[in-house]
Amino acid sequence: MQPILEFRNISKEYILGGAARKHDTFREILVRTAKRPLALLTGKSERQTEERFWALRDVSFDVNPGEVIGVIGRNGAGKSTLLKILSRITDPTEGYIKARGRLASLLEVGTGFHPELTGRENIYLNGAILGMRKSEIAAKFDQIVAFSEIEQFLDTPVKRYSSGMYVRLAFAVAAHLNPEILVVDEVLAVGDMSFQKKCLGKMSEVSRGGRTVLFVSHNMAAVQNLCSRGIVLKHGNLAFNGSVNEAIDYYLNSVSGEGAHGHIIDLSSARRNNPRRPRLLNKLEFYTDGDTPMRGSLPMGTALKMRIHFPLSEPADDFEIGIGFDNMYGQRVFTAHSWFEPDRMHTERVGPQVFICDIPSLTLVPGQYTLRVWLDVNGDEVDLIDDAARIQVIESDYYGTGKVPWNGTFVLKHRWRLEQANGASPAHP
Repeated sequence: MQPILEFRNISKEYILGGAARKHDTFREILVRTAKRPLALLTGKSERQTEERFWALRDVSFDVNPGEVIGVIGRNGAGKSTLLKILSRITDPTEGYIKARGRLASLLEVGTGFHPELTGRENIYLNGAILGMRKSEIAAKFDQIVAFSEIEQFLDTPVKRYSSGMYVRLAFAVAAHLNPEILVVDEVLAVGDMSFQKKCLGKMSEVSRGGRTVLFVSHNMAAVQNLCSRGIVLKHGNLAFNGSVNEAIDYYLNSVSGEGAHGHIIDLSSARRNNPRRPRLLNKLEFYTDGDTPMRGSLPMGTALKMRIHFPLSEPADDFEIGIGFDNMYGQRVFTAHSWFEPDRMHTERVGPQVFICDIPSLTLVPGQYTLRVWLDVNGDEVDLIDDAARIQVIESDYYGTGKVPWNGTFVLKHRWRLEQANGASPAHP
């Protein structure tokens, strides 16, 4: 049996700030040409500003028909670049991919739909791109609309859709128009929790129907439940290719020793998923037991204080900080948000700010947790760092009994007492 997908020696090089190369897209060439006069004015030549970056390097593997493959790796590992090459959004610098089947991709919001066309028109356009006849698309049309839950906006141009509406329709189209290969990136995180579960259920149904799925996610539980095999990318290289459980173990072990920090973390240089946003979050500090700098791991139940530094360039009284604690399977276990503070005074502020979050007792069970930090101003998310920091929670005698809790996600203070049931007699010696 021939593989439905063959990845052969895939490499992708990006030239940052340099001259055009044969693999550049027309848009990249156009932007570089427009910037050339400015470079001359500033005295920076293309040779001076050229920097090479390999997003992928010599990646090879096969995918058999009906397989569900989880593509795993940290931010910047090359996952999205690999899927963009597969979806022909960009070309590889070296190597090739051979696909033996129709392919539907759901990558980043904005990919695949024409913004000026309505939702209805985009459904037919996407079906035509997949090579389907109009009658085939019409037969699936009602199912697509029902799944996407946007019936009242069906004749509205998609440029007016929210990101959540866009993703709902894009996923419904990709999953229902019968491609042999379905490619889904982390974009599902845009939808709400109920829709994410709905999408995962649909992908499971698609895979049971014999179609091939490539799924990129930081949610290891979803990868484990959905996929049979895992591909781990690290720094653009193929680090592991095997069963999904072994792939997840390899990934978790590879990152468990990373991210060690002091109690002060520089956020200004941290990787952002959206490089076009301003870098407003600039420092994160950790303290325990008052103002004692946190060193290394944190015993379960210990107090934790976090100080988040950021500037407000314009006066604002509506600004909030959120901190999400995710376990190593990518599941959110706790969210601390300034919006939940009942005694906060909303006064207008401008310039450097420090938000302090006090957690009297961090009752997460032992393990490593990644922190997602974001800043909202006037109701809009203006900065976001997915993997801002990591903390290690270790065992402690939380209940004061000498017995360490061993199960669950967090611990809670609770009491037990034994009461004599009616009609029962005390035991005699």
